[in-house]
Amino acid sequence: MSNEETEGCPFRAIQRRDFLNGMAFAVAAPLTQAFPLGAAGATSTSRPEAEPGYYPPSRTGLRGSHVGSFEAAHELRDQGRAAVADKAIATGEAYDLVIVGGGISGLAAAYFQRKKQPDAKILIIENHDDFGGHAKRNEFTSGGKTLIGYGGTQAIEGASSYSAVAMGLLEELGVDIRKFETFFDQDFQRRNGLLHCDFYDAAHFGRDVLLPADADTDWAAYVEKAPLNPAAKKDLLRIQTEHIDYLPDLDKAAKIARLNAISFADFLKDIAKVDDQVIAYFETCTSGGYGVGIDAISAYSVILSGAREPNVIFFNGPTDALGIGMDLLSNEPGFGKYIYHFPDGNASIARLLVRNLVRGVAPGDSMEDIVTARFDYSRLDDDAQPVRIRLNSTALSAKNVAQGVDISYRRQGRLYSVRGKACVLACWNSVIPYLCPEMPDAQREALSGAVKVPITYTNVLIRNWKAIKAARLMTSYCPQSFFREVYMDFPVSMGGYRYTDGPDSPAVLHLVRNPASPGLSARDQFRAARMELYQTPFEVFEENVYDQLGRMFAPYGFDAKRDIEAITVNRWPHGYAYSYNSLWDPDLPEEQRPHIIGRAKFGRIAIANSDAGAMAETQTAIDMAHRAIEELSA
Repeated sequence: MSNEETEGCPFRAIQRRDFLNGMAFAVAAPLTQAFPLGAAGATSTSRPEAEPGYYPPSRTGLRGSHVGSFEAAHELRDQGRAAVADKAIATGEAYDLVIVGGGISGLAAAYFQRKKQPDAKILIIENHDDFGGHAKRNEFTSGGKTLIGYGGTQAIEGASSYSAVAMGLLEELGVDIRKFETFFDQDFQRRNGLLHCDFYDAAHFGRDVLLPADADTDWAAYVEKAPLNPAAKKDLLRIQTEHIDYLPDLDKAAKIARLNAISFADFLKDIAKVDDQVIAYFETCTSGGYGVGIDAISAYSVILSGAREPNVIFFNGPTDALGIGMDLLSNEPGFGKYIYHFPDGNASIARLLVRNLVRGVAPGDSMEDIVTARFDYSRLDDDAQPVRIRLNSTALSAKNVAQGVDISYRRQGRLYSVRGKACVLACWNSVIPYLCPEMPDAQREALSGAVKVPITYTNVLIRNWKAIKAARLMTSYCPQSFFREVYMDFPVSMGGYRYTDGPDSPAVLHLVRNPASPGLSARDQFRAARMELYQTPFEVFEENVYDQLGRMFAPYGFDAKRDIEAITVNRWPHGYAYSYNSLWDPDLPEEQRPHIIGRAKFGRIAIANSDAGAMAETQTAIDMAHRAIEELSA
């Protein structure tokens, strides 16, 4: 958007330079463009990553699954491998291992292979313009200061429950978990008088209202201010304050079984018997964590989440009155503070892996200096490197042959193939049946069932956060709004990076929108949300950023036109790994579960990703990488 294009537009000319550059690159060489195979210049050595200024973390606009990263895969889905992948030019490259997917699981697989075989030659093929998969880094600049946000995987969640393999990898990379206790400013929220809040928008509740709603909330005062009808106020006060056993005739085991078999929406409507406005208040509270509305997730999951985190958006009432609350949590490993977070989330883990694997790609040798290390992307696919990372390349085929595995991929409109003695597919489960149609039908069907959870993380650079402090907001739940969550980024300072110098300084706000479609099954909600995300242009996100932040903070002095400096939308139509849902999935023995059947080794092809563990966690991605390498070595 040029300055000329902003005339008559409600938005100021925010930072769009890198967004436009990224679009120009995609237009100049779209992945779906047809090039005559064997034509002059059709080589695998064209390297946009070596162009001056190539640095994806600083690109703003529509990121995540960006333009150019998915079109070739959609072509494979729609036309089949024979049409789009079976006439590739053989590059003559041969590797000990080829890995499809440059996320944490793919990078960890390369790391484990190098531990087993220090002289191994490895190629990693990645469809996006940056490594890390969902562990994405967003950088902004304001007044000469660099600010960092996370565009995907957030944190080392449940650190105490990490496997020996996963924690061992982090330790070998130099990660000292205990240091986060000082890096993460645990007194920031109290010191600045910030709270968790609820934001009611006028479009759905009649007027815009921002209210504190944390564990210490005076709920009687809250409901008086809330834009709800009298019956809804009475019901919300009841479920948030009264110790009521809503299932008095059942023992604990029967209660858990019952709550696992009904949705939270049905619990509210049929058991707690609340007003429809209360259901509207809670309706989208699960979309951030589960990707679905409360009609498609069990009541037990939601109530237990509220017992874990009483300061956030879930059912905040005294759930222990049901006899299933806090007493269960003492047996859950990893229950504790959510502080194990790099400024860019787990993108720093991906960066640590790449720095370990690729010589000279970035300076430094510690978990602190990785935060500010500038990466030289031109070194990622250097033929002098034992481990090469080939970005902007979409794998379209992985085929077992007598000599190993042939992998075809599309890069800048041209088809190429390389050979590996073995292959690890660290991409999404749902794409693997298209890459490997020779797989047994049962395995292909099992892989296809892993419908990933769409998510969007939007980071907004604001020139200062004086209005946010005046509003006393640290985190917020925004029922029915476009963005369901709005909060200050995590207060982490480490190495040479400082989170903020105070309310007069720039800051990053983190906004979450995970579309939900009430009335559909969980998988169908994910499919509907995926289509919505693909069809929603950046300008719609931009418009809603201005509108919603203006509604929330204008009473406290915020001027969206003046105060918003940049927007990065991290769009992940294929986001979280699918985890089993008691409302939609049968309770099968472990060996019969689809993720177990789907991840079986196929010839010299092994499967590593968080889908293979049916859990959207970094430790799962690492553990599955280790399992895949062990299978290939067996």
